[in-house]
Amino acid sequence: MKNDALTQITTLGIETSIDSKDLNLASRDASLFHVEPEAIVSPKSEEISQIIKVISEKKSSQPTLSLTARAAGTDMSGGPLTESIVMNMTKHFTKILSVNPETKSAITEPGVFYRDFEKKTLEHNLIVPSYPASRELCTVGGMVANNSGGEKTLAYGKTERYVNALRIVLSDGSICTMEKLSRTELAQKKELHTLEGKIYRDIDTLIQKNLSLIQYVKPDVTKNSAGYGLWNVYDPTDRSFDLAQLIVGSQGTLGMITQIEFSLIHPKPHARMLVVLLPDMKRVAEVAGMILKHKPESFESYDDHTLAVAMKVLPDLIKKMKGNILKLAFQFLPEAWMALTGGLPKLVLIAEFTADSEEEAQKMAESARKDVAKMGIKCRTTHSEAEGQKYWTIRRESFSLLRKHIKELRTAPFIDDFVVHPNQLSDFLPELYEILNPYKLVLTVAGHVGDANFHIIPLMDTKKPETRQIIEELSQKVYDLVLRYHGSITGEHNDGLIRTPFLEQMYGKEMTTLFAQVKNIFDPQNIFNPGKKVNGDFGYAMDHLDVGRS
Repeated sequence: MKNDALTQITTLGIETSIDSKDLNLASRDASLFHVEPEAIVSPKSEEISQIIKVISEKKSSQPTLSLTARAAGTDMSGGPLTESIVMNMTKHFTKILSVNPETKSAITEPGVFYRDFEKKTLEHNLIVPSYPASRELCTVGGMVANNSGGEKTLAYGKTERYVNALRIVLSDGSICTMEKLSRTELAQKKELHTLEGKIYRDIDTLIQKNLSLIQYVKPDVTKNSAGYGLWNVYDPTDRSFDLAQLIVGSQGTLGMITQIEFSLIHPKPHARMLVVLLPDMKRVAEVAGMILKHKPESFESYDDHTLAVAMKVLPDLIKKMKGNILKLAFQFLPEAWMALTGGLPKLVLIAEFTADSEEEAQKMAESARKDVAKMGIKCRTTHSEAEGQKYWTIRRESFSLLRKHIKELRTAPFIDDFVVHPNQLSDFLPELYEILNPYKLVLTVAGHVGDANFHIIPLMDTKKPETRQIIEELSQKVYDLVLRYHGSITGEHNDGLIRTPFLEQMYGKEMTTLFAQVKNIFDPQNIFNPGKKVNGDFGYAMDHLDVGRS
């Protein structure tokens, strides 16, 4: 069937590709899915409105027509995958427009890679601290779309905390800026005879009518990217209203972000690390609680499976760390010896303490070490930042190591991002392993233990017919467990194809109906990234397992 919308978009002179190599690249992200789009458009700023207007006009005659934003493709949930039109943000939306050290803020386009953004902000000793483990690969637009978090989230919070304002193209092609408004400013917005005005009127009404429900179902955990963050829009303390907070984490389902204003922080310049080796899971909550009392900036973990993989790919790990090969290899001798003698710890905890001086950072780490040592737990502190680098490399690179080095199987992130409460870990983790162990999967368990946010990445053969059944069974069992502990099914990776079908189980029918109303208020024709956040179809997701590569 001829795509009249694509024909018209091409006629407008907008850069469009239907090249098989381009389509194949856009058909995958870091998830376990393969969904091939019909075309890729790479618009310049003003052209996004034109594309949206064309799609809106043609939608009634081409009901499957849609537009899905894509940046670096590091999403692990299938968020940027579509059978319709992909909008590439990494070609023309790549400018860092300003960094203001006085206001500690920066304005950037969404296609900027975080690594480049940070280089620019660090010229003023400033950063956005919510970067994820994929910091060298991801874009700032992806961070906003997923409401990303990472190793510094324990101390500094997620991306939502650092978004001051967003420039958005709405579903009728109009452009607006969303930011925090006073009640007077909100009243002025509601007077607008535009789609923007209607959105403000309808969302304010929806929130005020359902305020008790929204606050009741808000996940009581430190991190959450599941559903639409309605609880972040209206602040009852000062009655402010911030629709940018609804766009954050919405995976491009409500509008197209073309500009972001971030607030920034000054990072602490010096760090020391406490390394704790746990022989089992029995005391993890107790140990974690003790360490958290000392207020680490980051508190991460990885299990024996992750450490075993790291030992197998030691040469590549050392290359990533850079520096003197012999010296770096020598640093790994204790872990290599444990692997050879069968003495790997069940869980490695790494807590990093930062301060304005090396002496203060060392003092903080030593204070935590003494308290943990009194518990009879094996632990030590590092004496330089370089010494802690190997632990960070293992933690940050665990997922990419798996993807690159296990050729006969493929990484299958589907239970990769749940969150519970740190004080529940001693009970929760043994129950989790009881669920996982019968499946005899090769997997790694790593995560942000300070937030009790864990990433489980199994290795699977997606060509085997039983794979679909295992994914379905394990997803249900693990999410049943997580929700029994009143957790969240995703702390930072978001819903996408893989978790949207579980939102009703997490929030209930009444709340997911509100999510559908939010989508309809912003996007009544379902133009933007359909099937994510609302109307997820688990069968569709399983029908698009990536069986074409390892």
